[in-house]
Amino acid sequence: MATRLLSHCVSFPKVFLKRFSNIKSYINLGTEMKLLNDKKQFEKALAIFDQYGISNILTLSNFTITQVLKACAHMGDLQRGKVIHNLIASKTENDIYVSSTLIHMYVHCADIASAQSLFDSTKNKTPQMYGMMMKGYIKNKQANKAIDLFNEIQNPNDVHIIVWFNACAQLKTKEALDLVKKISKQIPKSFYSNPHILTSLLDALMKCGDVAHAESLFYSSKEKVLSSYGVMMKGINRLNIFDNAELVMSQLFISL
Repeated sequence: MATRLLSHCVSFPKVFLKRFSNIKSYINLGTEMKLLNDKKQFEKALAIFDQYGISNILTLSNFTITQVLKACAHMGDLQRGKVIHNLIASKTENDIYVSSTLIHMYVHCADIASAQSLFDSTKNKTPQMYGMMMKGYIKNKQANKAIDLFNEIQNPNDVHIIVWFNACAQLKTKEALDLVKKISKQIPKSFYSNPHILTSLLDALMKCGDVAHAESLFYSSKEKVLSSYGVMMKGINRLNIFDNAELVMSQLFISL
């Protein structure tokens, strides 16, 4: 009897320590996954999720769920992402961060149908969700849908404007050019202090065929960045306007 009791006392700490180790890893799972995601070690992030999280997925924090979905997105693991979505469906109704991360995962994995289905069923849509869906449409050559979605946004921010110009640039039509000119006149002047907006606008003008307007805006702007020069050079080379290319290059060297 004494021998069995002693054996139990010796084995108990081992069992306790093993369970404590699992609990500790489980508690820190979201933080550990974020550290790995930040280091772009997405495969390792999914590995520790498989080890500690998948069997307890319904009790995991929403923060941890967003981390595993981010890893799925970057790994292009659509199948795993869908399985997780099915398991945590109830969380998407009350947490915009989980919903946003799911939409991002679907867009990143080129499953626009699933992204749109989730987006349409989300009651409290955030500006970020609109931006992600617009990018997804453009990525899948559905620029018209991106433009239509933009029209639903009450107060578009600079990201929405940039993506909207990108959608028009993809269309390369006279109708798209007319829209570009219209919106460029309506957006607040403060937006033009963002060089990325200038670059996307220049790209849209060049691809839609209004070289004169693009050049006028380019030479008059004080917010030019390297990408602005790149957009102009590509557009000019595509149109074989070599004299204009030399002018842009001279501007670039002067600014350096």
